[in-house]
Amino acid sequence: MKIYTKTGDDGTTGLYGGRRVGKADLRVDAYGSVDETNAGVGFARAAGLPAPVEAVLARVQAHLFQLGASLATPPEKASATPPVSDADIGGLETAIDALEAGLEPLKTFVLPGGTEGAARLHLARTVCRRAERLVVALAARESVHESVVRYLNRLSDLLFVQARAANRFAGVADVPWKGGA
Repeated sequence: MKIYTKTGDDGTTGLYGGRRVGKADLRVDAYGSVDETNAGVGFARAAGLPAPVEAVLARVQAHLFQLGASLATPPEKASATPPVSDADIGGLETAIDALEAGLEPLKTFVLPGGTEGAARLHLARTVCRRAERLVVALAARESVHESVVRYLNRLSDLLFVQARAANRFAGVADVPWKGGA
């Protein structure tokens, strides 16, 4: 099977179910940003993260693929079953709580950086926040499973805490923001 179909040469792409939309369509932008988040998580994982940070990320990548598939499905073809469950979102919260327990409380804003793995996690977090904004915009226009926004919101929190934890495990301090510097 060839990877190229030439059907997108006119600036359109097919949604799940066959409907064609412009490649700049908000739905395409939303699921594209979820895909970028997934790539960012993979990029962070390739840095060799500490086991307590890495532990949840393979599952996160599977969930992001499910979210992308859900977003690539127009409302008229969508399943009533959410792409992620309350338990999946709860799993992110459990991972956040476990990692946060070993971190110093924040006293200032933190700049992305520290170890390479932490910097990559921060990058994935910012892409995740963009995906969340685009999904919120899409949900204002079309039906989207509410679990998608909740998952992305919690995931960005997890990625932030994981970045801080990656630094702590490496013995590297977070990079504090010094306003006006």
